Amino acid sequence: MADEHQFIEDGLRRSQINEFFADELGRAGYGGMDVAKTPMGTQIVLKAEKPGMVIGKGGKNIRKITTELEDRFDMDDPQIDVQEVDEPDLNAQIVADRLGNALERGWYFRKAGHTTIDRIIEAGALGAEIVLAGKVTGARSRVEKFNRGYIKHNGEPAQEVVDHGQGVAVMKLGTIGVNVKIIPPGAELPDDFDIREDAEVPEVDQAGADDDESVEALLEEEPEAVPDVGADDDVDVPEEDPSDVIDEEVVEEVVEETSGTAAEATDAPAEEPVETGAVDGEPDELEDVEADELDEEIEREAADLVAEMEAADEETEE
Repeated sequence: MADEHQFIEDGLRRSQINEFFADELGRAGYGGMDVAKTPMGTQIVLKAEKPGMVIGKGGKNIRKITTELEDRFDMDDPQIDVQEVDEPDLNAQIVADRLGNALERGWYFRKAGHTTIDRIIEAGALGAEIVLAGKVTGARSRVEKFNRGYIKHNGEPAQEVVDHGQGVAVMKLGTIGVNVKIIPPGAELPDDFDIREDAEVPEVDQAGADDDESVEALLEEEPEAVPDVGADDDVDVPEEDPSDVIDEEVVEEVVEETSGTAAEATDAPAEEPVETGAVDGEPDELEDVEADELDEEIEREAADLVAEMEAADEETEE
């Protein structure tokens, strides 16, 4: 059988054995069990509020339970050890059964829940939680919680430290599930710490403690004295208003920049005129000839335009 199937088989078997003990030993105040396999057989430790009822007269009841375990669950030589519960109010299984019986007898769920959890805290528990799920008052199912103190819900402490107990209350409207969690007094939690008043703290050597330039050495030194100005020393104190002095300086700088720019513009050499006349020593007669031809052509065009305008006027008059 694979490991996963073996784990499931062991868990199912353990749950069935627990239900068997809860049914057989309910009147004796069944408080849980521990099962361990040994070379001699299977060791079972039963916790009960009334061990005498579990054993029975002359051990009759305990022999009956042993025979039932061998036949129903196929156990090899089961050895049962019964232990008495010192404080029933700190056993989650006993508290769950008591609360279920109180609900069946007609107790109001809030009164039963608060009374039960108060008794748990008064017994010295560090924390407790009671959860009632089902039709507690009406036709609709709901969940009611009662909390006191400190409780763990996740991680290894929730499995190893917190004591769990489940009970059932069979009512006319339906079944109410009872789930109880208790952290017993003196439980060691991973987030606990102690404050020791008489603890000796060793001295720690600070870095640079022997150095002359350390912070303590600099703080102990006296600050440098500021030289005082004597009455005989000559100190130039301006009599003018600082704003006037600043304005005059700004104005002088602007004037100097403006005058410097104007002087540069005046000193710049004038551009030489571009000669459009003779090229490479040729005479200027070509320019005169071209200008005369251009004037004659313009005159001819003007005369033609005037003639056309006069002809148009004559046609209009006719």
